[in-house]
Amino acid sequence: MKTIGLIGGMSWESTQSYYRALNEGIKAVLGGLHSAKIALYSVDFADIEALQHRGEWEQTAAILGDAALAVQNAGADFLLICTNTMHKVAPQIQARIDIPVLHIAEATANVLVADGIKRVGLLGTRFTMEQDFYKSRLQAQGMDVLIPREHERAIIHDVIYSELCLGIVDKSSKAKYLDIVSQLSANGAQAIILGCTEIALLIQQQDTDVPLYDTTAIHASQAVAAALDKIPLPGRLMTGSD
Repeated sequence: MKTIGLIGGMSWESTQSYYRALNEGIKAVLGGLHSAKIALYSVDFADIEALQHRGEWEQTAAILGDAALAVQNAGADFLLICTNTMHKVAPQIQARIDIPVLHIAEATANVLVADGIKRVGLLGTRFTMEQDFYKSRLQAQGMDVLIPREHERAIIHDVIYSELCLGIVDKSSKAKYLDIVSQLSANGAQAIILGCTEIALLIQQQDTDVPLYDTTAIHASQAVAAALDKIPLPGRLMTGSD
Protein backbone atom coordinates (compact mmCIF):
# COMPACT_ATOMS: atom_id res chain seq x y z
CA MET A 1 0.00 0.00 0.00
CA LYS A 2 1.29 3.45 -0.91
CA THR A 3 1.32 6.23 1.69
CA ILE A 4 -1.15 9.05 1.02
CA GLY A 5 0.13 12.53 1.81
CA LEU A 6 -2.36 15.15 2.99
CA ILE A 7 -2.14 18.90 3.56
CA GLY A 8 -5.15 19.56 5.75
CA GLY A 9 -6.60 22.04 8.19
CA MET A 10 -8.32 24.20 5.54
CA SER A 11 -10.60 23.72 7.40
CA TRP A 12 -10.13 20.82 9.82
CA GLU A 13 -13.90 20.33 9.58
CA SER A 14 -13.45 18.93 6.08
CA THR A 15 -10.06 17.33 6.74
CA GLN A 16 -11.74 14.91 9.12
CA SER A 17 -14.07 13.96 6.24
CA TYR A 18 -10.98 13.10 4.18
CA TYR A 19 -9.49 11.03 6.98
CA ARG A 20 -12.68 9.04 7.43
CA ALA A 21 -13.23 8.54 3.68
CA LEU A 22 -9.66 7.33 3.08
CA ASN A 23 -9.75 4.84 5.93
CA GLU A 24 -13.23 3.60 5.04
CA GLY A 25 -12.14 3.25 1.41
CA ILE A 26 -9.11 1.13 2.29
CA LYS A 27 -11.14 -1.02 4.67
CA ALA A 28 -13.85 -1.54 2.03
CA VAL A 29 -11.26 -3.03 -0.33
CA LEU A 30 -8.93 -4.89 2.03
CA GLY A 31 -11.29 -5.67 4.91
CA GLY A 32 -10.40 -6.65 8.43
CA LEU A 33 -8.35 -4.17 10.44
CA HIS A 34 -6.79 -2.51 7.40
CA SER A 35 -6.58 1.27 7.39
CA ALA A 36 -4.93 3.88 5.17
CA LYS A 37 -1.26 4.78 5.44
CA ILE A 38 -1.41 8.57 5.76
CA ALA A 39 1.10 11.35 6.35
CA LEU A 40 -0.88 14.46 7.36
CA TYR A 41 0.32 18.02 7.86
CA SER A 42 -2.45 20.24 9.24
CA VAL A 43 -1.96 24.01 8.91
CA ASP A 44 -3.47 26.87 10.92
CA PHE A 45 -6.34 27.97 8.68
CA ALA A 46 -6.58 31.45 10.26
CA ASP A 47 -3.22 32.30 8.69
CA ILE A 48 -4.23 30.95 5.26
CA GLU A 49 -7.67 32.63 5.26
CA ALA A 50 -6.21 36.04 6.05
CA LEU A 51 -3.70 35.74 3.20
CA GLN A 52 -6.42 34.54 0.78
CA HIS A 53 -8.60 37.56 1.37
CA ARG A 54 -5.65 39.93 1.07
CA GLY A 55 -4.72 38.32 -2.25
CA GLU A 56 -1.30 37.26 -0.95
CA TRP A 57 -1.30 33.93 -2.76
CA GLU A 58 2.47 33.53 -3.03
CA GLN A 59 2.70 33.59 0.75
CA THR A 60 0.08 30.84 0.97
CA ALA A 61 2.10 28.89 -1.61
CA ALA A 62 5.20 29.22 0.56
CA ILE A 63 3.38 27.93 3.66
CA LEU A 64 1.81 25.00 1.82
CA GLY A 65 5.05 24.27 -0.02
CA ASP A 66 6.81 23.85 3.33
CA ALA A 67 3.97 21.59 4.46
CA ALA A 68 4.27 19.53 1.27
CA LEU A 69 8.00 19.04 1.84
CA ALA A 70 7.29 17.83 5.36
CA VAL A 71 4.72 15.35 4.05
CA GLN A 72 7.12 14.11 1.38
CA ASN A 73 9.88 13.70 3.97
CA ALA A 74 7.46 11.71 6.14
CA GLY A 75 7.30 9.09 3.38
CA ALA A 76 4.25 10.01 1.31
CA ASP A 77 4.13 8.61 -2.24
CA PHE A 78 1.74 11.29 -3.54
CA LEU A 79 -0.04 14.36 -2.20
CA LEU A 80 -3.59 15.57 -1.75
CA ILE A 81 -4.28 19.23 -0.95
CA CYS A 82 -7.46 18.91 1.12
CA THR A 83 -9.18 22.02 -0.20
CA ASN A 84 -10.42 23.14 -3.60
CA THR A 85 -9.45 26.81 -3.27
CA MET A 86 -5.78 26.23 -2.50
CA HIS A 87 -5.36 24.35 -5.76
CA LYS A 88 -4.84 27.89 -7.04
CA VAL A 89 -1.24 27.41 -5.91
CA ALA A 90 -0.98 23.70 -6.74
CA PRO A 91 1.69 24.32 -9.43
CA GLN A 92 3.86 26.21 -6.93
CA ILE A 93 3.45 23.41 -4.39
CA GLN A 94 4.29 20.80 -7.02
CA ALA A 95 7.47 22.70 -7.88
CA ARG A 96 8.69 22.22 -4.29
CA ILE A 97 8.35 18.42 -4.20
CA ASP A 98 9.23 15.32 -6.19
CA ILE A 99 6.07 13.31 -5.50
CA PRO A 100 2.98 13.99 -7.66
CA VAL A 101 -0.02 16.07 -6.60
CA LEU A 102 -3.40 14.41 -7.22
CA HIS A 103 -5.39 17.45 -8.39
CA ILE A 104 -8.95 17.67 -7.06
CA ALA A 105 -10.42 19.33 -10.18
CA GLU A 106 -8.85 16.77 -12.50
CA ALA A 107 -10.08 13.92 -10.29
CA THR A 108 -13.59 15.41 -10.42
CA ALA A 109 -13.43 16.01 -14.17
CA ASN A 110 -12.48 12.35 -14.71
CA VAL A 111 -15.66 11.23 -12.96
CA LEU A 112 -17.85 13.76 -14.77
CA VAL A 113 -16.49 12.66 -18.16
CA ALA A 114 -17.06 9.00 -17.29
CA ASP A 115 -20.66 9.85 -16.37
CA GLY A 116 -21.24 11.74 -19.62
CA ILE A 117 -21.72 15.15 -17.99
CA LYS A 118 -20.99 18.03 -20.34
CA ARG A 119 -22.57 21.04 -18.62
CA VAL A 120 -21.97 21.43 -14.91
CA GLY A 121 -22.66 23.99 -12.20
CA LEU A 122 -19.84 24.93 -9.83
CA LEU A 123 -20.25 25.94 -6.18
CA GLY A 124 -17.28 27.01 -4.06
CA THR A 125 -15.52 30.01 -2.65
CA ARG A 126 -15.50 33.17 -4.75
CA PHE A 127 -11.91 32.33 -5.68
CA THR A 128 -12.91 28.92 -7.04
CA MET A 129 -16.06 30.09 -8.83
CA GLU A 130 -14.72 33.31 -10.34
CA GLN A 131 -11.08 32.59 -11.18
CA ASP A 132 -9.78 30.30 -13.92
CA PHE A 133 -7.37 28.05 -11.98
CA TYR A 134 -10.13 25.53 -11.26
CA LYS A 135 -12.60 25.99 -14.11
CA SER A 136 -9.85 25.66 -16.71
CA ARG A 137 -9.12 22.10 -15.55
CA LEU A 138 -12.76 21.21 -16.19
CA GLN A 139 -12.97 23.08 -19.47
CA ALA A 140 -9.85 21.28 -20.72
CA GLN A 141 -11.89 18.08 -20.59
CA GLY A 142 -14.77 19.59 -22.57
CA MET A 143 -16.94 20.83 -19.71
CA ASP A 144 -19.21 23.86 -19.98
CA VAL A 145 -19.02 25.37 -16.49
CA LEU A 146 -21.85 27.48 -15.06
CA ILE A 147 -21.48 29.58 -11.92
CA PRO A 148 -24.18 31.25 -9.82
CA ARG A 149 -25.15 34.91 -10.15
CA GLU A 150 -23.08 37.50 -8.29
CA HIS A 151 -25.34 37.83 -5.25
CA GLU A 152 -25.60 34.05 -5.03
CA ARG A 153 -21.81 33.73 -5.15
CA ALA A 154 -21.63 36.11 -2.21
CA ILE A 155 -24.04 33.91 -0.22
CA ILE A 156 -22.10 30.74 -1.00
CA HIS A 157 -18.75 32.30 -0.10
CA ASP A 158 -19.97 33.87 3.14
CA VAL A 159 -21.63 30.68 4.37
CA ILE A 160 -18.42 28.71 3.77
CA TYR A 161 -16.21 31.03 5.80
CA SER A 162 -18.61 32.28 8.49
CA GLU A 163 -20.47 29.01 9.11
CA LEU A 164 -19.19 25.77 7.59
CA CYS A 165 -15.51 26.32 8.40
CA LEU A 166 -16.62 26.89 11.99
CA GLY A 167 -18.71 23.72 12.08
CA ILE A 168 -22.02 25.60 11.88
CA VAL A 169 -24.73 23.92 9.78
CA ASP A 170 -27.71 26.26 9.43
CA LYS A 171 -31.08 25.25 7.98
CA SER A 172 -31.69 28.61 6.31
CA SER A 173 -28.27 28.48 4.64
CA LYS A 174 -29.05 24.98 3.42
CA ALA A 175 -32.29 26.24 1.87
CA LYS A 176 -30.41 29.06 0.12
CA TYR A 177 -27.84 26.63 -1.29
CA LEU A 178 -30.57 24.31 -2.56
CA ASP A 179 -32.32 27.23 -4.26
CA ILE A 180 -29.07 28.07 -6.04
CA VAL A 181 -28.65 24.43 -7.08
CA SER A 182 -32.16 24.49 -8.52
CA GLN A 183 -31.44 27.71 -10.43
CA LEU A 184 -28.27 26.28 -11.97
CA SER A 185 -30.20 23.18 -12.99
CA ALA A 186 -32.91 25.35 -14.57
CA ASN A 187 -30.14 27.11 -16.52
CA GLY A 188 -29.02 23.81 -18.03
CA ALA A 189 -26.55 22.30 -15.57
CA GLN A 190 -26.75 18.50 -15.71
CA ALA A 191 -25.02 18.22 -12.34
CA ILE A 192 -23.47 20.37 -9.60
CA ILE A 193 -19.90 20.22 -8.33
CA LEU A 194 -19.61 20.79 -4.59
CA GLY A 195 -16.35 22.62 -5.24
CA CYS A 196 -15.52 23.40 -1.64
CA THR A 197 -14.68 20.55 0.70
CA GLU A 198 -17.05 21.93 3.39
CA ILE A 199 -20.19 22.13 1.23
CA ALA A 200 -21.00 18.43 1.65
CA LEU A 201 -21.38 19.15 5.36
CA LEU A 202 -24.42 21.29 4.43
CA ILE A 203 -26.12 19.63 1.45
CA GLN A 204 -26.17 15.99 0.36
CA GLN A 205 -27.66 14.05 -2.51
CA GLN A 206 -30.81 13.16 -0.58
CA ASP A 207 -31.66 16.87 -0.43
CA THR A 208 -32.13 17.33 -4.19
CA ASP A 209 -32.88 15.47 -7.42
CA VAL A 210 -30.04 17.34 -9.15
CA PRO A 211 -26.91 15.13 -9.25
CA LEU A 212 -24.27 16.39 -6.82
CA TYR A 213 -20.56 15.64 -7.16
CA ASP A 214 -18.83 15.80 -3.78
CA THR A 215 -15.20 16.71 -4.49
CA THR A 216 -14.00 15.45 -1.11
CA ALA A 217 -15.46 12.01 -1.72
CA ILE A 218 -14.15 11.90 -5.30
CA HIS A 219 -10.66 13.04 -4.32
CA ALA A 220 -10.48 10.51 -1.49
CA SER A 221 -11.81 7.69 -3.68
CA GLN A 222 -9.18 8.26 -6.35
CA ALA A 223 -6.50 8.48 -3.66
CA VAL A 224 -7.55 5.08 -2.32
CA ALA A 225 -7.39 3.63 -5.83
CA ALA A 226 -3.93 5.11 -6.37
CA ALA A 227 -2.69 3.87 -2.98
CA LEU A 228 -3.78 0.34 -3.85
CA ASP A 229 -2.40 0.47 -7.41
CA LYS A 230 -5.92 0.25 -8.88
CA ILE A 231 -5.10 3.31 -10.99
CA PRO A 232 -1.67 4.70 -11.89
CA LEU A 233 -0.26 7.58 -9.92
CA PRO A 234 -0.87 10.88 -11.68
CA GLY A 235 1.98 12.59 -13.45
CA ARG A 236 3.50 15.61 -11.77
CA LEU A 237 1.51 18.79 -12.39
CA MET A 238 2.99 21.18 -14.89
CA THR A 239 4.77 24.02 -13.10
CA GLY A 240 6.36 27.22 -14.24
CA SER A 241 9.74 25.50 -14.17
CA ASP A 242 8.64 22.48 -16.26
